[in-house]
Amino acid sequence: MNETLQAPVLSIGEGLTVPGLLSRAVATVPDGDFLDFEGHVFSFREVERRSTHFAHALVELGVTPKSTVASLLETSIDAVVTWLATNHAGAVWVPLNTAYRGEFLRHQLADSDAEVVVCEAEYLEYVLQVAAELPKLRVILCSGEPTVDTAGSPVPVLSLSDHRGERALPQREIQPGDLSILIYTSGTTGPSKGCMVSQNYMCSQGLQCNDAVPPNPGEVMYTCLPLFHVSALSQIIAALAVKTRIAISPRFSVSGFWREIERSGARNALLMGSIFPLLAHAEETPEMIRCRGQLRVVTGVPVAPEIRKIWESRFGVEHINSFGYGMTEGARLALHRYRGRDHLPPLDSCGEVASDRFEVVVLDEMDRVLPEGSVGEIAFRPRLPHVMFEGYWKNPADTLKIASNMWMHSGDLGRIENDVLFFVDRKKDYLRNRGENISSFEIERAFRQHSDIVEVAVHEIGVGVAEDRMKITAILADGSQLTEEQLCLWALDHVPYFAVPRYIEFRKDLPRTPTSKVRKVQLREEGFTAETWDREAAGISVRRSGVSRQSAD
Repeated sequence: MNETLQAPVLSIGEGLTVPGLLSRAVATVPDGDFLDFEGHVFSFREVERRSTHFAHALVELGVTPKSTVASLLETSIDAVVTWLATNHAGAVWVPLNTAYRGEFLRHQLADSDAEVVVCEAEYLEYVLQVAAELPKLRVILCSGEPTVDTAGSPVPVLSLSDHRGERALPQREIQPGDLSILIYTSGTTGPSKGCMVSQNYMCSQGLQCNDAVPPNPGEVMYTCLPLFHVSALSQIIAALAVKTRIAISPRFSVSGFWREIERSGARNALLMGSIFPLLAHAEETPEMIRCRGQLRVVTGVPVAPEIRKIWESRFGVEHINSFGYGMTEGARLALHRYRGRDHLPPLDSCGEVASDRFEVVVLDEMDRVLPEGSVGEIAFRPRLPHVMFEGYWKNPADTLKIASNMWMHSGDLGRIENDVLFFVDRKKDYLRNRGENISSFEIERAFRQHSDIVEVAVHEIGVGVAEDRMKITAILADGSQLTEEQLCLWALDHVPYFAVPRYIEFRKDLPRTPTSKVRKVQLREEGFTAETWDREAAGISVRRSGVSRQSAD
């Protein structure tokens, strides 16, 4: 157990590296608990030993500075060690979504120039299926016994257990501007692009986690987010920066959540926004009762006001940190530094602009800075070196597309009031219906208040008409008997008349990217399907003065 939690004294302006943070921790609390995987706990010293040894093995396999090492690994000590070892060797880690198959997998392995792939045995077959199309790939390290024939592999398939390294790699000079990882975007409108994340930027994101929620002495952190997402990696850096333990679950489970919180003693948790309502309405368990008041703060976006109240009253959570705005290209552009419940920003805001790191503005279509309170595209630029991404990997053209007139363009609409940032909508998802501007984000938030709605997407539909093209595509709760007409009539009391959808469709699921974001571009393209309900065809007309019914004949 860690006896004390050292107060953070790190300054991102001095330039930091991930291996450097680990070395600092080892120098002061070498035997302190660091990584906790369901009770398998590793000290700072042990993590450094494993990572420097594996770094030596990677170098012996031909990895050089600027090489890329990709991984398809479950949440485990191997995933973190692969990251740290790759960076110790001066190389770049490429964590890939373990759900990738076929072209999704081939594209990112080929585009990243992966020379080494570290994968679980269960994913080996998918790597082998595309290996012949990966010109830079030289070796595959397999964790576990292969379950497929590797005789025909175009590259050697070696056992990870035989290549963990037997001695430490001598410390290498790593600069704050050197790359730590490549994180690929979702590719909602085209092939996914690799965001180049520097050492200092990765550290900056972790320190911002602690800025938003200053950790208390001895406080254990927790997350169940996958380690191929930058949010979970940032939380690991947050724990590393203050030399404390972080418990990491391999996956989220409603039935097992409170059991793991109780076991780990976690007080500071990072969750996905979709987890909050699931736990809020979950059946009570003995572990849930015993853990009431244990979690001091929980971070996640978005969290609806009524769900926030449930977490505070039912679970005794002091603070729901649902404030924050950023993207892989630049994070966090806004956050709230918690100083108690009496000092919260508006609950529908992203928090205060992170003016210590970024200059954040909203721009009009001519890239002119708009006055306070105006809605425009959120744009930003750094105040310090290496606090945002270094560009898209091997893709300077796309980098320049979002960087014009000395501003990085987010593609999001927002407004700033009293240095507080409000997100309005994705620029491409912002709708104009019946002569009114509509935020799909705000309408989706309204429809999620319906007890029968599990998930919803608001988008336009192309049916050859200039107005009234808004469609709701939704997933209903199990056992729901809700009809499209009932939902339409419900909307009359919950959204402005001009935002009552003309088209509604219920589905079992929504089209998604590999990172689980809804592909609205596909929904727009699919348009009016055989299952789409049409308000006008049903004889329901909505006007400012109210609703009327006509014959559908």
